[in-house]
Amino acid sequence: MYRIIADEPDFIVISKSANVHFHSQTGEAGVVAQLEQDRDLKLYAVHRLDTPTSGLLVLAKTAAVAKQFTALFTAHKVQKYYLALAKGKPKKKQGWVIGDMAKSRRSMFKLLRSKDNPAITQFFSTSVGEGLRLYLLKPHSGKTHQLRVALASLGVPILGDELYGGAAADRCYLHAYSLRFCYVDSHDVVHHYSYQDVPQQGELFKQEAVLAAIAQWHEPDALPWPAA
Repeated sequence: MYRIIADEPDFIVISKSANVHFHSQTGEAGVVAQLEQDRDLKLYAVHRLDTPTSGLLVLAKTAAVAKQFTALFTAHKVQKYYLALAKGKPKKKQGWVIGDMAKSRRSMFKLLRSKDNPAITQFFSTSVGEGLRLYLLKPHSGKTHQLRVALASLGVPILGDELYGGAAADRCYLHAYSLRFCYVDSHDVVHHYSYQDVPQQGELFKQEAVLAAIAQWHEPDALPWPAA
């Protein structure tokens, strides 16, 4: 269900597997409950990932730590980067996707033209095979299904994300790749943390061209992100 990436004094960073529930459902333990059981430790969720999405998650060890992380995520002071694979030619190969989101049918969301409280996503992409592109996504907001909707709006739904029209695959190819943030401990010492997790599930994520492209993006903060 998960791999431990880091066990810090105040929090744990894990990589959640694809198709694992965040919360417990239908009598089966979700990833948080399973980790609590495995570690005999109470943990506090401060952000989440959709069931089909894999990758990095932070879990706080106390309510006070959770409060600080919740404030950081709410203020968008935790920089997140995601990887996605999609088939087809996007409307644009890099840039921004900005727009309000509204509920649609079958638990879906849709992107609107209005920008009152918009979902904001910045992205790069590169070809990794015939008709296949890898995307590096930098969300500037934290809306439900934001990245899935963003790529669908570009005409390239994420591979395996059948809810949004993606082609069938062995998994939904969306992965939380990198997290960076500053954290102040109980002694008022500021720590700078950076974590990365190359996806390990999915045959296409293991292809040489994909791994080479991911390696080119090993310092996502330093990339020349497209201007708005």
